Amino acid sequence: MRKNVCMFVWNHFTNDARVLRECTALSEENYNVDLICIHDPKDKELPRYEERNEHFKIYRVRRYPVLLEFMQKCYRMCMKNKLLGALVFLVWLYLAILQPIIVLPLTAIALLALKTKLSVIWVRGSIIVRMIAKGFHNKYDIYHSNDLNTLPQGYICSKWRLRKRKLVYDSHEVQTSRTGYNSPLYGKFEAFFIKRMDAMIVENHTRAKYNEDFYGFYPEVVHNYPFKPNGNTNEKLPLHEMLGLPGNEKILLYQGGIQTGRGLDKLIKAAPLFNEGTLVFIGDGKIKTQLEQMVKENKLEEKVKFIPKVPLADLPKYTRNAYLGFQVLNNVCFNHYSASSNKLFEYMMSGVPVVACDFPEIKRVVEKEKVGICVDSHNPEEIAAAVNKLLEDQNLRNELSANCEKAKHNYNWEMEKRLFIPIYKKLV
Repeated sequence: MRKNVCMFVWNHFTNDARVLRECTALSEENYNVDLICIHDPKDKELPRYEERNEHFKIYRVRRYPVLLEFMQKCYRMCMKNKLLGALVFLVWLYLAILQPIIVLPLTAIALLALKTKLSVIWVRGSIIVRMIAKGFHNKYDIYHSNDLNTLPQGYICSKWRLRKRKLVYDSHEVQTSRTGYNSPLYGKFEAFFIKRMDAMIVENHTRAKYNEDFYGFYPEVVHNYPFKPNGNTNEKLPLHEMLGLPGNEKILLYQGGIQTGRGLDKLIKAAPLFNEGTLVFIGDGKIKTQLEQMVKENKLEEKVKFIPKVPLADLPKYTRNAYLGFQVLNNVCFNHYSASSNKLFEYMMSGVPVVACDFPEIKRVVEKEKVGICVDSHNPEEIAAAVNKLLEDQNLRNELSANCEKAKHNYNWEMEKRLFIPIYKKLV
């Protein structure tokens, strides 16, 4: 008899490769999987409900509270139409004179909700409540929380009941040392829940050892390896044509989130030192505008190109156009230092050698499999030297590419899921 799994993830589930792999693997075994994520109202094509296969369903909960959306819409209308704004103000003034005890506090609450961080708390709180409500909706045997921001949902759904259910905590990041999570409250928050779960999964053994030192136990390790390509693995999309580049131009590729701490500013500083080739960024993120401005200020528009995030299924068709790929995380936190980034293996699957940071998990793979060159990722000159070495020595580049083709048979999800599925078997 199939067991029922409820999985939570705090995103729109459009490009989350790890969660997709885990859900698919469970659905192919003896499990029914319901994934609860967040709807994106800006994406008109994104459905609230999907069936990926007979045993894997996706539910996207509403992002914004109805009342907050209504208030924001009214506010925007009043700001846009001055006559309407004046009329609303006169009505408000009339009501405030008649019922000040009711109207003035409500006005203060509305202003706080629209103009302060209270709106963020309201939005996030409502998402959590909707996720919990959905998590209680069906009879599940196991709850699976991806990262700290869905751990309360999993804990409440699995443990706040007469007959407790199993809870899996799948930590994709090091929650106590990562960019944007500087408060010690995150560590205390995680420590509270970590004592109340039934299994924990981390991405690699460096992070597992860190967890052991921090919390006193060694969690399960499931590496973030991609699906092994099948079918036509040589298929490409015309990236050169899209960018207006000659067909023989060497594309020096970064793909992934355009976020702080990923060494992307160092790549732009290194770009003028590249002997040839065009640096291409595929992705979106918080610092993309800042990087585009940096390119403009340094007059590098012909040397550096940007394209938006592409669908996960199409990404390899872009990647295969690259002469080499970059994974140059900076050591801004232990989360980055300990990463065994999915990008490294995505390049590998497409036969693309890498210029990579010399952090332990990444360096171990790159040097063991001879699929690239490790550098000091904080040093633009050293990055450029590695790039130029691969540009000048095409035989070396082709040798590294051939090694990628060999290594992909070991670093893939088809192999790694053999470690993932037994975690669930132990729970049931």
